[in-house]
Amino acid sequence: MKFGIIKERKNPPDRRVVFSPEKLQEFKENFPEAAIKVESSEIRVFSDAAYKAAGLEVTENVSNCDVLFGVKEVPIEALINNKKYFFFSHTIKKQPYNRKLLLAVLEKNIELYDHETIIKENGARLIGFGRYAGIVGAYNGFRAIGLKNNTFNLPKAETLDSQQELIKELNKITLPNLKILLTGNGKVAYGAKEMLDAMSIKEVSVEEYLSTTFNEPVYCLADVLDYNKRKDLKVIDNIDFYNNPSAYVSDFMRFAKVSDFFIAGHFYGNGAPYLFTREDAKSLDFNIKFVADISCDVDGPVASTLRASTIAAPIYGYNPQTELEVDYKEEHAIVVMAVDNLPCELPKDASEGFGEMFLENVIPAFFNNDKDGVLQRAKMTENGKLTARFSYLQDYIEGKE
Repeated sequence: MKFGIIKERKNPPDRRVVFSPEKLQEFKENFPEAAIKVESSEIRVFSDAAYKAAGLEVTENVSNCDVLFGVKEVPIEALINNKKYFFFSHTIKKQPYNRKLLLAVLEKNIELYDHETIIKENGARLIGFGRYAGIVGAYNGFRAIGLKNNTFNLPKAETLDSQQELIKELNKITLPNLKILLTGNGKVAYGAKEMLDAMSIKEVSVEEYLSTTFNEPVYCLADVLDYNKRKDLKVIDNIDFYNNPSAYVSDFMRFAKVSDFFIAGHFYGNGAPYLFTREDAKSLDFNIKFVADISCDVDGPVASTLRASTIAAPIYGYNPQTELEVDYKEEHAIVVMAVDNLPCELPKDASEGFGEMFLENVIPAFFNNDKDGVLQRAKMTENGKLTARFSYLQDYIEGKE
């Protein structure tokens, strides 16, 4: 079987790649029957020369490969008919801006495997860049605090080489006695937690966080049942929340009253209560002044996230009284960092980590008859049609939604 690493063609340019030279070497060693090609790229974080030095073939043409690996959406005109493709298609939530891409995939008889659909039998994601979103998102949030308060000036994450360099910069700053709320229980939240722990910020329990005043910066890691409650006040478990979100209401305001900085690292499921609404943010009890919204659900559960921001301009202000975007320097503005492609700022680390997960969890399936069903579950299209698992997208591709 022939595998190809494709050049990223989406704008703005993304320097990430599915496999680093080192991981591709490991791929070849583990599966010597595989043929691997790397499409030449001038923007990739690892140079063509680095792949050649690792003994890999770099070429301008990967059209004779059977399986093609990319990161971001492949432009329609660059898709090659009758291939297996792996990339983030941003179609599984019926995103209107990529409907034509999914139509083209079907027309070109492509087997599409979206990185987001590569899951265990229980639905847990096997691969992703979530950890790196958390790492960079937390860093960017602290950078925003320094810029707003004119107290410190951290360099942009994209100018630094690794997580360790980000940590080194963070450990140069002095923080006021902030109360920091971090939501989530997955890779994103734990990526952000790595940064808080690396700064030696004290972690406290939900009870301590809500009831105690501290004379040092502290943070609290809150899960869904900490900031949501059942309408009937029964306490069950996370599974009940995921299965019956309409039975719950937000209990986030108890955190908003005492928090200065909110790092949103949670996954928001359809039908779940919003964490805080625009009305909540108007309340005199609402104390949050800084929001690093890594989850970045626009005009949704975090009311201050009016839009996704960009790596070039990552910060904006939200005026809770007018509900409008303002300059983040304005006195009463909530400072919002809501970049939706954070791992792009740490392309080397993110690519290395992604390749490690991919080699462990996906590549063996090509050589063991997909014994764990990884490829079967992930396959979105086959023979010009949606697979049964993704048949819910039929109305979307027909333009009925």
